[in-house]
Amino acid sequence: MIDIGSENILLVGALLLGVAVMAGKVAYRFGAPALLLFLGVGMLFGLRFISFHSVEMTQFIGMIALCIILFSGGMDTKFSEIRPVIGPGVVLATAGVAMTALIVAGFVCLVAPWLGMEVPFALALLLAATMSSTDSASVFSILRSKKQGLRQHLRPLLELESGSNDPMAYVLTVLLVGVLTDASGGTGIGMSIVMFLVQMVVGALSGYLIGRLAVWTINRIALVNHSLYSVLLLAFVFLSFAFTDLVHGNGYLAVYISGLVVGNHKLVQKRVLNVFFDGFTWLVQIVMFLTLGLLVNLDELVQPEVLALGTLVGAFMILVARPLTVFACLMPFRRFSTKARLYVSWVGLRGAVPIIFATYPVLAGVVDSNLLFNVVFLVTIISLLVQGTTVSGMANLLGLSYEERESAFDVNMHDDIKSVLTEVEVNDAMLRGGTTLRDIVLPDNTLVMMVCRDGDYFVPQGKTQLVQGDKLLVISDRGEELENTYKDMGIDDVMKLSR
Repeated sequence: MIDIGSENILLVGALLLGVAVMAGKVAYRFGAPALLLFLGVGMLFGLRFISFHSVEMTQFIGMIALCIILFSGGMDTKFSEIRPVIGPGVVLATAGVAMTALIVAGFVCLVAPWLGMEVPFALALLLAATMSSTDSASVFSILRSKKQGLRQHLRPLLELESGSNDPMAYVLTVLLVGVLTDASGGTGIGMSIVMFLVQMVVGALSGYLIGRLAVWTINRIALVNHSLYSVLLLAFVFLSFAFTDLVHGNGYLAVYISGLVVGNHKLVQKRVLNVFFDGFTWLVQIVMFLTLGLLVNLDELVQPEVLALGTLVGAFMILVARPLTVFACLMPFRRFSTKARLYVSWVGLRGAVPIIFATYPVLAGVVDSNLLFNVVFLVTIISLLVQGTTVSGMANLLGLSYEERESAFDVNMHDDIKSVLTEVEVNDAMLRGGTTLRDIVLPDNTLVMMVCRDGDYFVPQGKTQLVQGDKLLVISDRGEELENTYKDMGIDDVMKLSR
């Protein structure tokens, strides 16, 4: 086997990344989660070629990757989309995590004696706490790679939940590790609740302030080299985590809030920043899942007690614990149909975050921590295999999906330009007054810049003949008038490309 710390690390890293990217392409073709294939590649190389056993390094890589993933997820989330689902999202991210942990812990204590194992309630609760949050990396990557629309604001709800529920699981995990190692200093339940509230409040406040500071700095620094804006924003990402952790707040929550703030404000070179973080997020996801795959010991993973407990817990979480939690948390929110609640129950994916949290008991020397780690790893594989491969299929089965339209025009306008840029598809109503462009009545200061017809693009003239299905790129200084004009033409599906 190759030692991962040797001079061959660049060669090994290049091979791992290359194989992982190819595996991701195969995964997309067959409808499997790419992250599962990344994990599999890591396990394969760890089994045959590479010796890697550093839990500390894995935890550090996981921390860095989570910062980037959470920030990028927040940056890509429009506040206008999550505003209608803030209530249910917060409830799922807090009360839902605690309920999941308690329900799963009770189940573990119930079935463990049948399997010939003694699992104290505190250890069962720690096991459940590490798996109590849905994984942001899995949810973000699967939902966004599918290009599938979801009705009833389900996509922003799932992204909000997965992006904001890691802090709750993290606090529960750290607290229970302290209890099991007598490192908590006798902290009672009341003080633990106070500590949790302080971490959440400080994390949210710190994330918001650092996010605003990042926006203010980037918009005023006027860098000559535009590539350095990405480096500067990356520095703010790590600042938000490290500073918040230093003042005893929750760094993961701070990073996600900072991303939300940055993504929902005007920003110089925003397109460049989005492209950079999109690519960088995929890189850290691949590295994180490869590292986790390298770390696992396959011989320990296939031990009878691990297979039995992991399979039972995985099935229980998918079929019982997650649905119970979702239906209980969403009970006050009447806007969601039963089918929507079932879908939210199903898309409770586990991924890298539970595995990373499971390394905390290992490093702290908790009794039976290796058993805990391997069970969490197996549950993650089951979740990605069963739930991750059926995200689209379940949405179709429940009638909650629709084909998400992709823009035919890739445009980038400067933030100082006040014009509205929209894309519409020509319908019968638009052509009733005539089939040429000059026959279409549009507001003043409005121009059809380009037409896309069957994949071909051309600049139109007044005499250009339009046909049904043409896609028009329209720019206007009178956005409200143009919106009303679209309504009069019976065009409801308007894609706004700016403003």
